[in-house]
Amino acid sequence: MTEPTAGLPLSAPEALTVLGAIVLVLARWLPRRLRGPAALAAGALLVGSVTVLVVTGLRWQMTPVVATAAVVAALALAPSMARRSGRTPWRARWWLALPGSVVGVALVAAGPVSAWAFPVPEFPAPSGRFPVGTEVLEWSARPDGAGRDPEPRTLVTQLWYPAGRSAPDARRAPYLGRTEAEARTVSAALADYSGVPGFLLDGLPRSRSHAVPGAPVADGGGRFPVVLFSPGLGGVRTQNTVWAEELASHGYVVVAVDHPYDSAAVVLSDGRTLRTRVAATGDRAKDEALAEGWTRTRAADLRAVLSRLERVDRGEAEGLLTGRIDTGRAAAAGHSLGGAAALQAARQDPRFDAVVDLDGFPHGPVGDRFEQPVLALTQEIGPGTDPDYLPRLTRVLELSEATSYRLTVPGAAHLTFTDAPLYLPPVPGIIGSLERTEGPRITAAATLSFLDATLRRTPVDLPAALAAHGKVTVHRPEGAG
Repeated sequence: MTEPTAGLPLSAPEALTVLGAIVLVLARWLPRRLRGPAALAAGALLVGSVTVLVVTGLRWQMTPVVATAAVVAALALAPSMARRSGRTPWRARWWLALPGSVVGVALVAAGPVSAWAFPVPEFPAPSGRFPVGTEVLEWSARPDGAGRDPEPRTLVTQLWYPAGRSAPDARRAPYLGRTEAEARTVSAALADYSGVPGFLLDGLPRSRSHAVPGAPVADGGGRFPVVLFSPGLGGVRTQNTVWAEELASHGYVVVAVDHPYDSAAVVLSDGRTLRTRVAATGDRAKDEALAEGWTRTRAADLRAVLSRLERVDRGEAEGLLTGRIDTGRAAAAGHSLGGAAALQAARQDPRFDAVVDLDGFPHGPVGDRFEQPVLALTQEIGPGTDPDYLPRLTRVLELSEATSYRLTVPGAAHLTFTDAPLYLPPVPGIIGSLERTEGPRITAAATLSFLDATLRRTPVDLPAALAAHGKVTVHRPEGAG
């Protein structure tokens, strides 16, 4: 496997392949005395770089580059073959060769352009003082009672936590799973769920995050607040890795949940893969009823995971973080449907002290007043946005007995609040109009300010801190000044 060169969408062998192909295509337009040496040098370069790519894994983005080089090389060799067979070599007139060269350059350029549009994601380094470790835990939970899963649910959770120093060459965690094989399975499932060809996301299994699997927990003996995370509908536990690693580097334990039969694919330790069973029908009323059921199930999962973490902290269940998880300072968080589940879990369970809702519509009954403060991050609500979204979210925020906040992030889209901007094409309707790393950075920075103020009671001018990232709407409880 070859890694992209820093700041470029191509690895070194890929960049050399593109260079060799360009020289080969343009050699015909060089002075006669330079054509042969240039073509020979480009061919030698291509043989070496393409061999490396074949051995390490040829990305689909390089296919037009390699194919174009092969065709041009065959055309370049044709005159020599003709002379050897005693035939007169044929040479295309310039007005015929020019369009072919333009097409060849365009096909070669398609390689780096497509690699830029669908890159191997490079994760920004966490800014906190702690290195980051990660651990995957798996266990069975009782059925949620919603009737969707009569058998016990197997919950796979991934923890990101403050770690001690690891060796410089320590293996970093693959992005989408415990192993590259698991990452490939999950990547293919995400593509299938999204309705796009699987090869478009083949860069995801190649990526590495900054967390080190099984790294020792940070020294000092302190206990860390915990943040539980539920991904979006069909999403997976790693979909907000940038956010999770940033929080962990600042002293939080982040625990993300794969919801069985909801997440695109959940790969179990015994090798089984649980595929999603969720799908919209197109009927608004039916889909809302389905979403309410999915939200209840996810909320029950979050509550079950918090109970399990309490056992891990007491040493009654396996885990690296025995005695280091402060479940007395816990937040529920989620993206999209996961945000709705976080809201519901907190309203049902007073063990949660705060909620972070990343652009999630609050499904289910609004209900009575609740105690926890909420931070809701949303895209800009315009004419094309669900007209029920903002009124319903506002009603929920106003039911909180604590001051809550809605941060509207300019230029954001629904996927801005995930890792998607790092690996999807920069199309505003898909990932927003912010730079690739800006959306994940804002999401993490706003969350940190809110959690520091609510879980750690750090003196923070929260409205001002949030206002640095967009428009802030403050919802104070009734009777508050």
